[in-house]
Amino acid sequence: MASAAAARLSLAEVEESRWVRGDSALFFITDRCPVGCKHCSVDSRPDSPRITDFALFEQVVAGLAESPLRIIGISGGEPFVERRGLSYAVRELHRAGKSVVVYTSGFWARTPKAPAWIESVLDLCGCVFLSTDAFHQAGMGEERFRNAAKAITDRGTPMVVQVLDLDTEVDRAQRLLAAALGPGWSSTVELNKVALLPYGRAAELYSVSRRRPVESFGSCRVARARVIRYDGVVSACCNEAVLMGAGPAWFRRRADSSGQVLDAMKHYQDSDLLQVIGWEGVGRLAGHPLAGDLGSREATGICGACWSLVGRISRGEPVPAGRAARSVEAAI
Repeated sequence: MASAAAARLSLAEVEESRWVRGDSALFFITDRCPVGCKHCSVDSRPDSPRITDFALFEQVVAGLAESPLRIIGISGGEPFVERRGLSYAVRELHRAGKSVVVYTSGFWARTPKAPAWIESVLDLCGCVFLSTDAFHQAGMGEERFRNAAKAITDRGTPMVVQVLDLDTEVDRAQRLLAAALGPGWSSTVELNKVALLPYGRAAELYSVSRRRPVESFGSCRVARARVIRYDGVVSACCNEAVLMGAGPAWFRRRADSSGQVLDAMKHYQDSDLLQVIGWEGVGRLAGHPLAGDLGSREATGICGACWSLVGRISRGEPVPAGRAARSVEAAI
């Protein structure tokens, strides 16, 4: 059983856990998001699917709680649109001794003081990742980010501000943090600079700069962590487009009970194929007898290279046409 206080996590601890097979997983709690950022890698929308089968949802949470996982991230979509689901999941996972990390846009921070149910969630989190950039602010304005930053830090919850790795966006984030928390903000808040991912709506913003032979791609560290969706889909791939049906079918298994969630996670954790991807590199799969000539073909990114090889080797379904798969399909 967990103690009353959540174990605090730093950015380095969260990142390092992704390198340890079976140490962490991502819980994709909803497809829905009210912000509508143009750089969304999942194409989450205000009317996207959300939790409807709470009996199944509770089974998924039970599977995560019973697992040997140490850290569980909760994302979407926007987790805070799921008041009932998020509150339940954070409470149960904390009770099971898991360290919970929530990823949010901060859209919920209409006032400097958060509603009581949100404060209860923040109190049980080991860390909160708060995103900000021009795309987020276009959808909800700067005041909500400032309010969210203050609400999180007022609870004593460690906060990582996630921002696009562009000078203008980093400067914006630092200005907003200084306005919200004062000039000493850097003593309590960490910045995590991230690249724009060419999936979902962001595919329209992404220009292909160069192509590389499939066999030249290295390891994918997040191949060591599973993604589990609220409806029981367990994915071996960190690319959330896979949850939407893109990529080889081999990457997805469906679970209807806590036991099946555990079985699916163990299946992928024990997979030789994923161990090669996570440790030796995607390009190493080009030497597989079923890979054929794929190794000499070109891709623009590691996901396109991986999907093409795994799709061939697993004899899974081809990459489907559609919004979620568009950019990856073009890269194969």
